[in-house]
Amino acid sequence: MYVDDIVLTRNNYEEITHITTLLHQHFKIKNLGDLTFFLGLEVARSSTGIHLSQQKYTMDLLHEIRMLDCAPVPTSMVHSSQLSSTQGDLLAAAESSSYRRLIGRLIYLTNTRLDIAFSVNKLSQFVSAPTTIHRQAAFRILRYLKNAPGRGLFLPAASTFQLKAYRDSDWATCPETRKFVTGFSIFLGESLISWKSKKQKTISRSSSEAEYRALTTATCEI
Repeated sequence: MYVDDIVLTRNNYEEITHITTLLHQHFKIKNLGDLTFFLGLEVARSSTGIHLSQQKYTMDLLHEIRMLDCAPVPTSMVHSSQLSSTQGDLLAAAESSSYRRLIGRLIYLTNTRLDIAFSVNKLSQFVSAPTTIHRQAAFRILRYLKNAPGRGLFLPAASTFQLKAYRDSDWATCPETRKFVTGFSIFLGESLISWKSKKQKTISRSSSEAEYRALTTATCEI
C-alpha cells in the first residue's frame, strides 16, 4: 500500500514530531519538512502571514491549452454576457471532452482564486452540451488568469477571531431558468476561509425572497 499527500498541522511542534515517530514505527514514512507545495497549492510563509496560490498549476494549465502567449484581459467574463445553451454551435465529442476537463481544472483552481468562482460556476452549467460560445468564454478566463497567475489567498499572522460574512444575489441572470445566483464570502478576522457562487435551487418571486435565500445559505455555512 502506498499513501501520499499527508499534512500534519498543530501549534505544538513536539506533538507533530511525536505523531510522525509513532507512524514511522509502523509504516515507512518520509518527512518532507515545512509545507511548501501540496496537491497543486503553493504555500509561502513569512513573518506577516501565509500566502496560498496555485501559480504552477495555472501556468501548467495555460501551457497545456497553448495559451502561454495569450493577451491578458482585466476581467474573467464580459459583464453584459448572458450565456445560454442555445448560443453557438455544439462542440464535437473530442472538443466537448476537452471542455469538461478544462472546467474541472478551473473548478479546482477556485481553491485559491475566488475571483473566478462566479464565471466558472456559469460555465459549469453547460458541460453536458458545450458550444463554441461557452468555449470562448472559458478561454477568456484563461486570459484573465494570465494577467496575474500568482494571485491567491493571504492569511495574515496578526488577526482577530471575529467571524464576518458577506452575501449577495444577482437579478435572475439565467435566461433559461430565471433563477438567481447566490454568492457569499466568510472571513475569520482578515483571513478569507470560505466562499461560494451557486445558482439557487428554486425560482424566487421577488428580489427580497432571493436575498433571504442567499442569507440562509451563508448562515448555514457559518
